[in-house]
Amino acid sequence: MEEKIQVKDIQGLKNKRKITMLTAYDFAFAQIIDRAGIDIILVGDSLANVVLGLDSTIGVGMTEMLHHCKAVTRAVKKALVVGDMPFEAYQLDTSMAVKNARRFIEEAHCDAVKLEWFEQCVEVTRQIICVGIPVMGHIGLTPQTADKLGGFKVQGKDAEAARRLIEQALALEEAGCFSLVLECVPDKIAEIITQRLSIPTIGIGAGRYCDGQVLVCHDVLGLFERFRPKFVKQYINLSPLIQKAVQEYKEDVLAERFPGPEHSFSIKEDELKKLNKPCGQD
Repeated sequence: MEEKIQVKDIQGLKNKRKITMLTAYDFAFAQIIDRAGIDIILVGDSLANVVLGLDSTIGVGMTEMLHHCKAVTRAVKKALVVGDMPFEAYQLDTSMAVKNARRFIEEAHCDAVKLEWFEQCVEVTRQIICVGIPVMGHIGLTPQTADKLGGFKVQGKDAEAARRLIEQALALEEAGCFSLVLECVPDKIAEIITQRLSIPTIGIGAGRYCDGQVLVCHDVLGLFERFRPKFVKQYINLSPLIQKAVQEYKEDVLAERFPGPEHSFSIKEDELKKLNKPCGQD
């Protein structure tokens, strides 16, 4: 049996090979992704969009995140599992942030948590790390606060904005983050940040210079039809395949082709005869 990946293993991959990361939200997908050898599985708050059908990640809370994290950690044998802390869990109160981070580790059995950048992010990150919980940072486009950034747009496109991203990255490294997600930033800015940091960077819409890459599994597999970001590469389009299978099932039921003998259970004829006799007769 292969050993479970630890935070130190992820850190040790910088400048050696690229890090692979995908999201998962349930037992079945987590099991498949883990067997495929992905390094990190993120239980992302993107479940609000691709699983729960909400318009914003802000609509998902601790109850939903812990529920899905538990399902994922039951399946995973090797990958590092990171729980995505929802907006309400850490941006309102530092002590509450620490308490909620503990719940991801103690109740849901995650290996680490992820926090999106916000005004008090550095201090909250320090406090969570102080109690022994590994933290993955997240800068650039931060979906939980996208409205403040002008919507879902590329970040760091001018020198001043790029300088802020570099400062945020360095501050989170100094605070103790073990890795950093860079979302929707120009590839050359991601390259500068990656070179400046001693911790791994994991890009999503941040080009090829990052130490690793992450995508939402539903985007990779063609399971989310509402929209597809430019940075997504779809490796298979499962939606029509699944729809075809469901239609075939429906047609088989209507045509009485399913279930067949191979899907049914039988009873011995003599037992059936006993059942047909009036009560008390042998």
